[in-house]
This record gives sequence, C-alpha cells and structure tokens, in this order.
Amino acid sequence: MVYLKTWTQFESETINLYNQSPRKTRYVVKFVPKTGELVLKVTDSTTCLKYKTFSAIILNRFEALNLRLLSTMGNVRRRPVLTGSPTGGSSAATPAAVEGDDPMLGVGKSSTPASPKPQANTPQAAGKAGGKKKKGKK
Repeated sequence: MVYLKTWTQFESETINLYNQSPRKTRYVVKFVPKTGELVLKVTDSTTCLKYKTFSAIILNRFEALNLRLLSTMGNVRRRPVLTGSPTGGSSAATPAAVEGDDPMLGVGKSSTPASPKPQANTPQAAGKAGGKKKKGKK
C-alpha cells in the first residue's frame, strides 16, 4: 500500500496501472464526512496506490481523472466472435445476445429493426413548450 504525495504522480501511476491490467484494476473512492477526508484507492492483484486529501480543490482534478478512466474503460474492444465451424462444414449461427449486445439495455440487438413505438399524446406535446411554471398571484 503506497500513499502518493502529489496528485500528478497519483494520476500518472493510476493510468499506467490501468493500462497494464485493465481487467484486474479496481478503483475505490472513500469519503469520511466526520474528518472531511477523501481517499482514492486504485489496486490490482499486486499493486495498491492510495491518495489522501483534505482539500476541496482536488475535486476538479478527481472529476477529470474519473472521466478519463471511464472513457478508457468504455472503449475496451471485445474479442471477435467466431461464427463458422473449424472443419469448414455448415456454419453455426451465433446468438443475437453475443453478436450485438447493447450494454446500455442489457439485451442483444436483433438483425431486423424493431417497429417504432407510437408516441403518446401528452399535454406537453400537444400545447405548451414545457418551460417553468409561473406562480399564481395571491
């Protein structure tokens, strides 16, 4: 367990650790409201990096690191799925859930497009633009 002194060192070591083993790296954020302490911990099986601060200025840097790690985690490419048999005979079809899995919905995409759902007639769509409501006069 290593507490790093500077933010730039922690950020660079965190990115390096994630790039070395993206599937094993874990990221933990802990805030202790009683003391106002923020502890960031990044670890894999062998290395543990920690950064502790009491300063609120670090929150902007912390948010930037979160966005950077999340965008890196979201862009991990999946391994290609083999659709044919190794003997060269008839090819087996791959399931739709493996072929085009949508991570936001948790279901696979089918090859035929779904028909669009009819929109319900709501009061907002019919008349008003949906702005702020005005208070009535007393």
